[in-house]
Amino acid sequence: MLDLIIRNGRIADGTGNPWFFGDVGVKDRRIAAVGRVEQEARSVIDAHRQVIAPGFIDGHCHSDLMIFDHPHSEIKIRQGVTTEVVGNCGLAPAPFVKERAELLQSYVQPVLGKTDWAWPWETVEQYMEHLARSGPSENVATYVAHGALRIAVMGFANRPAAPHELERMKLMLEEGLRAGAIGLSIGLLYAPGSYTAKEEIAELCSILPKYDGLFSTHIRGEGNNLIPSVKEVIWIAEKAGVPLHISHLKAAGKRNWGKVLEALELIEDARARGMDVTCDVYPYHAGSTTLTTVLPSWVLEGGIEGTLEAFRDPSLRARIREELDREQDDWDNLVCSTGWQSVVISAVHTEKNRHLEGKHIAEISEERGQHPADCMMDLLLEEEGRISIVYFHMSDDDVSQVVRYEKSLIASDSLTCETGKPHPRLYGTFPRVFAKYVRDQRVLSLEEAVRKLTSFPAQRFKLGKRGLIVPGYAADLTVFNPDTIQDLATFEEPRQYPNGISHVIVAGKTTLTGDRHTHAREGGLIRAASCCAH
Repeated sequence: MLDLIIRNGRIADGTGNPWFFGDVGVKDRRIAAVGRVEQEARSVIDAHRQVIAPGFIDGHCHSDLMIFDHPHSEIKIRQGVTTEVVGNCGLAPAPFVKERAELLQSYVQPVLGKTDWAWPWETVEQYMEHLARSGPSENVATYVAHGALRIAVMGFANRPAAPHELERMKLMLEEGLRAGAIGLSIGLLYAPGSYTAKEEIAELCSILPKYDGLFSTHIRGEGNNLIPSVKEVIWIAEKAGVPLHISHLKAAGKRNWGKVLEALELIEDARARGMDVTCDVYPYHAGSTTLTTVLPSWVLEGGIEGTLEAFRDPSLRARIREELDREQDDWDNLVCSTGWQSVVISAVHTEKNRHLEGKHIAEISEERGQHPADCMMDLLLEEEGRISIVYFHMSDDDVSQVVRYEKSLIASDSLTCETGKPHPRLYGTFPRVFAKYVRDQRVLSLEEAVRKLTSFPAQRFKLGKRGLIVPGYAADLTVFNPDTIQDLATFEEPRQYPNGISHVIVAGKTTLTGDRHTHAREGGLIRAASCCAH
C-alpha cells in the first residue's frame, strides 16, 4: 500500500517536456509511481485536473535565521516552495570567531534579520547541525559565505589578505565544504567583499574543485559597471576552473537598461568556450537590500560602527554628500542614476521611525528640510545602521529578457523582514511567475516555468534526487491551478499570501492543504553529495 496518491492531475514533471494526465504515488518519502497508479493508498488527493509539479526550489534567498524563528516556513510553503538555498551574496551567520561576532551580526542583520537568542554555533558545520536538528517544514541547503570568512579572519580591513589570512580563509572554506555546503558565495557589492581583488577570490576558489563546489556571486556592479563586473567573475571562474552562477542578474539605472543582453552574450561566449556559467533572476523591477549599499565603499571600513563614525565627522559627511551627487568611475552610484525617489524605506529598527516605512528618501528629506544624502545619513545614525530598502531601478523589459533566457533560473532573493513593508517577492515570487510570465504575458510556457523552478535549480545546486517527478525522487510536490494561481503581495501591501495553490507535499507528507498549514515538519538539511567522499 502506498502512503499517498495524487490523482487526476496534469503532471509537469520538471523536465520541460509537455505535461501529461496522470497520478503520482508516494511511499516512504519518495515518489513510487507515476502515470496510471492502480494501487491503494492510505491517503488520496484528487487534483481535479490541476497541475502537479515538483516542489518549487528557491535557489537564492536569505532565510538563514528566519528558518529557526519560523520553522513552519509558511511564507514559502504557501508559494509552493519546498526547498531553499541560503548563505547567498557572501552573507551568512557562520562561520565567526567570538571576538568578531558582533561585527558579523551587525553586518548581516539588515538582510538576515535579528534574533533574540544567542547563536549556538561558530562554524558552518555547527550551523548546519543546528539546522538539521531544528526540524523545519522545508529543505535547506547552504553556501559558505565569503563575507563571513573575511570578517572572521580580518574584519572590515580594506586591504588584500596577507598570505596567512588567505590560508586561514581557505581552511574555513574547506571545513564548510567538507560539512556539506554546496559552494562559495561572495557579495562583491558589499564590504568586505568589495575590498577583495579578483586574484584573491580566484585563489580562494581553488578549493572548490575538490568538493565539486559552485562559485556563486553578487557581482561588483549592476549599473554602469555591469559589463566589467560580469567579465570579472567570468575571469575568476575561468582562472580557478570552477562553475559560476551569477546572482540576480540585472541592469540597474535607466542609462543601463538594455545592457542585460550584452551580459547574456558574455555568458553565452563563456559557455561556448566550455565554461559552466548560469544566472538567476527575480521577477520584479525593484530590488531590495540595505540602505548602506548606496554609500561609497570606503565609508564601510570598520563595519557599521566605522560607518556611523564617518557620518559624525563634518568633513567626511561633506565628502560622502559630494560623491553621491555625481557619477563615479570606480563604483556604481545608483542614487545618481535613479534618484532618491527610487529608494524606499522597507524596514527600520526603532518605533519612532516606523511611520517612515513605505516612504522614499526624497519624500522624507523634503519633510525634514534636508539634503537627501544628509537625511539618509541621519536616518542610519538614528537606526544604528539597521535599515532595509526597496530600490526601484530596473526595466520590466530587461527582467523579461532574463526570465526568458534558457540558462536562467528564477529565485526570490527574499530578505527576512519582521516589521515594515518587505519587498513583495518575499510572499509572491513563485505564483507571480505563472500569473505574469506564463498566463498573462506568455513569456514562458507552463512547462518551462516549472523547469526553471524545479529541476534546473536542483541540478545547479546539486540537491540530490529532487526537482523531477520520477520514481525514486524525493516526494516534494506542489499542486496548483494554472488558471487562478496569483500573487497578491504588492509594494503597498506586501504581506499577502497568494491564491491558487491547493496542496504542498514535503517528503511525502501533506504540509499545505488549501490555505491551511498542517504543521508537518518533514524537511531538513540538504548536504552536498560531494561531502561524503571526503
